[in-house]
Amino acid sequence: MTDEESFDHAVVVNDEERHSIWPADREPPAGWRREGFTGPKAACLAHIERVWTDMRPKSLRDG
Repeated sequence: MTDEESFDHAVVVNDEERHSIWPADREPPAGWRREGFTGPKAACLAHIERVWTDMRPKSLRDG
C-alpha cells in the first residue's frame, strides 16, 4: 500500500461538474467543493466512475 492509499480521500466537484479526488483532511482548492463521498482512493475513483457518466463540462451540456 502506498502512502496515497493509506489515507481517506474526498470526491470533489467544480462548477463545471468535473470530478476529482482530494485528501479528505484538507480543504479543496479554490473552485472545488466536496461532493459528499469520502473513503480510500480506490473507492473514490470507483464512485466517480459510477456518477460522472457525461464527461462534457456542464456549460457544454447546458448549451
